[in-house]
Amino acid sequence: MGDHGGVDTVLLLEARARVLADLDARGLATAPSVSALEEAVSERGWWVDQWPEGVTYVAGLIAQDVQDALFETTGRWPLCRSCPEPAPQHSLFISPDLGGPDPVWICEESGDVVAPLGCL
Repeated sequence: MGDHGGVDTVLLLEARARVLADLDARGLATAPSVSALEEAVSERGWWVDQWPEGVTYVAGLIAQDVQDALFETTGRWPLCRSCPEPAPQHSLFISPDLGGPDPVWICEESGDVVAPLGCL
């Protein structure tokens, strides 16, 4: 994942681990989801090679990539579990929009921070 040192590889693996933890927390660490995650990590690895300064954003961007991929196949992920019923089913999203630094999951209804990425 780039020939300019191991930092990017470590950060990509950390990003992968954080997104995988959140998939697992919601029972979605399935083969299709993990495939979507691997594809996102691979594509963002190329992206970081082109723009090394973007590495601080990569974890949140990978989460967004997986979210987009799952929306087309599995549905919304992750769903909000923080709002009281009977709120209509809704998702969390990554903030800041750029994916970092320090990405968190935010409820799209309340705007509340639900958890840091990797801590659902």
